[in-house]
Amino acid sequence: MIPTSGCRESNLRRCLSTLDLVALGVGSTLGAGVYVLAGEVAKTNSGPSIVISFLVAALVSILAGLCYAEFGARVPLTGSAYLYSYITVGELWAFITGWNLLLSYVIGTSSVARAWSATFDELLGKRMGIFFSTHMSINSPGLAEYPDIFAVCLIVILAGLLSIGVKESTTVNKAFTAVNVLVLLFIIISGIVKGDLKNWNLNESDLLATLAHRNGNQSVTGNRTWHYGAGGFMPYGFSGILAGAATCFYAFVGFDCIATTGEEVKTPHKSIPMGIVLSLLICFLAYFGVSAALTLMMPYHILDTMSPLPVAFEYIGWNMAKYAVAVGSLCALTTSLLGSMFPMPRILFAMARDGLLFQPLAKLSSRQSPVIATMVSGAVAGISAFPAFQNIERLRATMAFLFDLKALVDMMSIGTLLAYSLVGICVLLLRYQPELSSLGSSEKKRKRGKEERVLWIDLLIHPDIIPSQHSSRLVSRTVSLLAVLVCLVSVVTTVGLPCLLSGSAWCIVCLVLLLLGIFVASLIIWRQPQSQKKSAFMVPCLPFLPILSVLVNSCLMAQLSADTWLRYLVWMAFGLLIYFGYGIRHSAERHRDKDLSLQMTKHERSDTDSAVICKK
Repeated sequence: MIPTSGCRESNLRRCLSTLDLVALGVGSTLGAGVYVLAGEVAKTNSGPSIVISFLVAALVSILAGLCYAEFGARVPLTGSAYLYSYITVGELWAFITGWNLLLSYVIGTSSVARAWSATFDELLGKRMGIFFSTHMSINSPGLAEYPDIFAVCLIVILAGLLSIGVKESTTVNKAFTAVNVLVLLFIIISGIVKGDLKNWNLNESDLLATLAHRNGNQSVTGNRTWHYGAGGFMPYGFSGILAGAATCFYAFVGFDCIATTGEEVKTPHKSIPMGIVLSLLICFLAYFGVSAALTLMMPYHILDTMSPLPVAFEYIGWNMAKYAVAVGSLCALTTSLLGSMFPMPRILFAMARDGLLFQPLAKLSSRQSPVIATMVSGAVAGISAFPAFQNIERLRATMAFLFDLKALVDMMSIGTLLAYSLVGICVLLLRYQPELSSLGSSEKKRKRGKEERVLWIDLLIHPDIIPSQHSSRLVSRTVSLLAVLVCLVSVVTTVGLPCLLSGSAWCIVCLVLLLLGIFVASLIIWRQPQSQKKSAFMVPCLPFLPILSVLVNSCLMAQLSADTWLRYLVWMAFGLLIYFGYGIRHSAERHRDKDLSLQMTKHERSDTDSAVICKK
């Protein structure tokens, strides 16, 4: 573990209040999840039970949010999950965490920018798309129809705003967030007024009849309902809810941007935990209400996957309302885009300050803003957004693959879920870490050698009052065992789900044994003494809530496709190439260790010289 004091304080400007953080969290979260993603998940994954998918995703985010809140109160520095991993498990895992976060923010920025462009094009009657298709057509296999220059310009403008200063950026964010919340309230009220509960209980004949009506009263031949599940509230079953939750998790990603403001908040010990908890609560209520209103206003299987809310208002006969919603969605997507772009330069800044990325990224402007990191972030996101959407539904990232919206979302989810899991593990390790002053006090009382085997049993039966080196080591090893068990549970519940549903005895026994192992490991950790250091916010029910967070995160990751994991591995291979090629040689921690060893060597030499002089 690296002590907190090893993380250098920067000269960033402390000017943000709790209200700024809540607005930042709400603004960055309430955007693409409702206006872009809800229609596709409801139509292809969850149906009306998307409200439960959002509930599951919200619970996962709240569990992770509690862990972020404690770290934000204990370590009020820039870096978010990267910093928390750095001071707890070392720089390699910190680099992996930071690289995962960069993946999430790059994909989030580019996808939201293209969603903004698509929504604006809808308002113009798709004239922008027709113009670019005519004058800037790309006739190449595997590429989009035309480049999305509008999305790139939008990213450049917002990058310029962020480079001016954090206070100016948050002021603009609060204004757009206020409009966004008002629009969402209008949508929820509209769903209550014009919604029909029958849309939550459609049978197969209703599905066929609605499809025939949408196709111009033409009869639908053959059994086509398999495209849209079996109808009812859960047309795709429980597995559809879980698959939808893994994708809906994208909607709650924005809250972690609050944790990157540790060096820019006036009272970080109180403001960061409060900002995270309040923003998650507000966002959950909004997502739950809007997704319910959407599926009540319009049957799930005929929802538009690209612009679900404007089409839904047109379906119920409120044609003018769709324009108000479209304008409001632009405000929401603007705040979501700001929220995606805001933390990325701060992660780059923190990693560069620690020597793991290129040093120029750590430079500050005269307004105490990481201007170079902001410009680089905008350039990378702009390149990601440059490939255009095709028929407003084909989206791509910087890599050589062609992704649709769901693939982009899944790529971002896997990186964020891994970061959340590491933060949960870091909370466990930090709370059971011994104080430097207590090291050696309890160990002197214990015997070594042959009695080492008795030591672990003694720690369980008669644990110390304060954490010791032995108890900390026991917790670390138990957490490693927990990680293996959690991965096995995720595989069994995903790959072996048909076996479990069929009632196969050996599958159920395997799952029960794995869960029992997780429970026993949790009890072992629970028996160990926690750190006596108090904080403005502390995760309750330790160690069970962080372990539950890691377990649910892993299960959601297991729901993602093999193609998503393959793309993620390619991204990680590229990142590790940078770390072992540059970061490990320029690491600030490595240089500090070298300086410390040199000082110790000089001190030993001086002691030796003194001893020689005394003998003479």
